[in-house]
Amino acid sequence: MREAARSAATVAVAVWPWTGLVALMWIAATPAFAQSGAGSTVHSGPVGEGNGRAPIAAPLADCQRIIDALSRLSCYDAAVGRPVLPPALSNPPPAPLPTLTEPVVPARPRQVELDALALPPSAGPVARATLDLRRSIGTTLTERWELDEASDRGRFLIRPYKPIVVMPFEWTSQRNPLPSSTNPANVVTEPQRQRSTEAKFQISLKSKLWENMLGTGGNLWGAYTQTSYWQIFNIGESRPFRETNYEPEVMAVYPVSRSVLGWQTRLVGLGINHQSNGRSAPLSRSWNRIIGMVGLERQHWMMMVRPWWRLPEERESDDNPDIADHVGRADLLLVHEFGGHQLSFLGRHTLRTGSRSRGSLQIDYAFPITSYLKANLQVFTGYGASLIDYNIRQTRVGLGISLVNWL
Repeated sequence: MREAARSAATVAVAVWPWTGLVALMWIAATPAFAQSGAGSTVHSGPVGEGNGRAPIAAPLADCQRIIDALSRLSCYDAAVGRPVLPPALSNPPPAPLPTLTEPVVPARPRQVELDALALPPSAGPVARATLDLRRSIGTTLTERWELDEASDRGRFLIRPYKPIVVMPFEWTSQRNPLPSSTNPANVVTEPQRQRSTEAKFQISLKSKLWENMLGTGGNLWGAYTQTSYWQIFNIGESRPFRETNYEPEVMAVYPVSRSVLGWQTRLVGLGINHQSNGRSAPLSRSWNRIIGMVGLERQHWMMMVRPWWRLPEERESDDNPDIADHVGRADLLLVHEFGGHQLSFLGRHTLRTGSRSRGSLQIDYAFPITSYLKANLQVFTGYGASLIDYNIRQTRVGLGISLVNWL
């Protein structure tokens, strides 16, 4: 009986390894095999040595107790006389996991500061939306003008420039029904019917046109600003637009880093600027300037200094020969941020003394309302609130909303 059982096992192994394993398990369960195999040990001699039977490498019961699958299979292979593969072939090392090649970009210091200060754990969706907007438009001169690699967003992306505001109410202390100029061809003789309260809105955008100009590290920007004054409450005159100023310009801006009296210089630039109201004589007003710029920062403060030189024109075709003696030859912008609020001062001056010493001061206070919106209170006093009013001294007070501020 024992010889018949072993013969059956040999045939099964030759047909299919797994069938042989099942057959061996069945043989081990028979009483005759159990009696003969109990207590058997591994034989290292040739086949037929001693009792003439093929040696069995290990009891199958021992193989069943092996936990590792590959080791257990090797045990069964040895038990039935199959060759055992070397460990290097039977258990190859696992393939290495793929590694990420994309570098991790660390957060910029200003971004970390905003995350820590502007988004506490209890911050809601309004606060998060406001922070996302501030990140997208920039909150420093470096971000607004893309002065380093971390803030670089490429060419032809529309970015904010000057504030974008809508003021449904702006009151003036001095209307200008008879606009005048030192050029007789630009003097209005028929008075215009105006109201002291009107609406005002301004849009201002810029885009980078050329990066690293001629290998100098500077960028060329194009910008456009439009400011309109709308007599929306002047029903008798069919609510006309009293004045619109168009201001395209091109600027070369260079990043710098130098400390001056506690301020950090961030940029210097030079540009050419055209400003006009797009009207015909006698209401036409326009001028062209070459404008320099220097931008500085310190904690929660920003300062921009801009001197300019007016490009000369023929006196006969000059709409406003004395505009520089009223609007000025330079301006200085000072901006302070505190707790989501922004206070700015914009002063202009003629850089002359005596009767030619003129200028203006504009103060804006913007405070959060909700999400992207801020309320904006503006006070202006002096000359040049608009081109048509360049030689009129007035005080203007406006209230509205701002979508974008200086920073």
